[in-house]
Amino acid sequence: MNQTIVSYIEHLTDKQFGFGITVALFFLAVFLLVNVMAIIGGLGTYAERKISADIQMRQGPNRVGPYGILQFLADGVKMIMKEDIIPTQADKLIFTIAPLLCLSGVLASLAVLPISSGFTLSDLNVGIFYLLGVTSLVGVGVFLGGYASNSKWAMLGGMRGASQIISYEVPVTLTILMMVMLAGGLSLNTLISGQTALPHGWYIFHNPFSFIGFFIYFIGALAETNRAPFDLPEAESELVSGYHTEYSGMRFAFFALAEYIEVFVVCAVATALFLGGYKVPFNVGGDGPIGQILQLVIFFSKSFALYYVVIWVRWTLPRLRVDHLMVICWKYLTPIALFNLVGATLWVYLFEGRSIYLILKHFAEAHMVGGGH
Repeated sequence: MNQTIVSYIEHLTDKQFGFGITVALFFLAVFLLVNVMAIIGGLGTYAERKISADIQMRQGPNRVGPYGILQFLADGVKMIMKEDIIPTQADKLIFTIAPLLCLSGVLASLAVLPISSGFTLSDLNVGIFYLLGVTSLVGVGVFLGGYASNSKWAMLGGMRGASQIISYEVPVTLTILMMVMLAGGLSLNTLISGQTALPHGWYIFHNPFSFIGFFIYFIGALAETNRAPFDLPEAESELVSGYHTEYSGMRFAFFALAEYIEVFVVCAVATALFLGGYKVPFNVGGDGPIGQILQLVIFFSKSFALYYVVIWVRWTLPRLRVDHLMVICWKYLTPIALFNLVGATLWVYLFEGRSIYLILKHFAEAHMVGGGH
């Protein structure tokens, strides 16, 4: 009897010890990923300046570090040293929380981002639902930042941001659901596993509807991240600086950092949905250390290529008018996205032999796993 109790205690201790190691490794991975994303966000500001300078035939940053590459560190130090001002008439609690909501919503989305086959913080089988849920915090933060500032410029920017983000979520979500139907699962790893490493097996070239869907997603993602030509919530020529007009110091930096990390996140999601994700051609390296490094290189290369296009678009196209922004969403993108969803469903049914019953079953199972009734 005593031996049984001792064995049970030893088993329980080993189990707790193993759980502790798992938690420690998880937090280590979170720490590394968040810091890498912070560096990517900072380098995004540098890339923005350099690419815009090239387009406008200027030099851009060229003083701090080689080719000015350490300029983002100098900007970070400046933000830390600047005075943190809260307007007298502002709602101080909401004013403080708003930038944290934006940043936390973006960072939380990294949990389901499949950077490689061996590096995903949490491979949720409802990862798409989770991603759509946590990224909506950015819209809440943008609106609350404008509302809490007690400034007409900030309030107008916040209202624009809320209406824009909520509107463009519709065609983006419809497009993502179309890709979920093609893959047969809501996990981002499932979406990647249904593709090949070479372009002919990517979902962007799977059928005409998914090809059109890529551009719908990309345009909607630009609008959701408040990037030009959809930067109405900031619109410096009209609203001073929009929803973050009254912010300074690190709170302002949080808004900027959240925007640049979010641009990377939407590019990474586009890579996973349409461009084969981290798949390495001919499975070079397998799932070993070399293979993992190659997968990271492939994934980040595709994401940064899209990142470049996002910056390129900003410095090429003029800002839209507010009414034109809404017309594009509700009269064009949303109907086309709905047509794409129906068309892709018929394509799968007619050409791939998957019945409508099986397609609906995937959604029903995902709904039950996600806690639906």
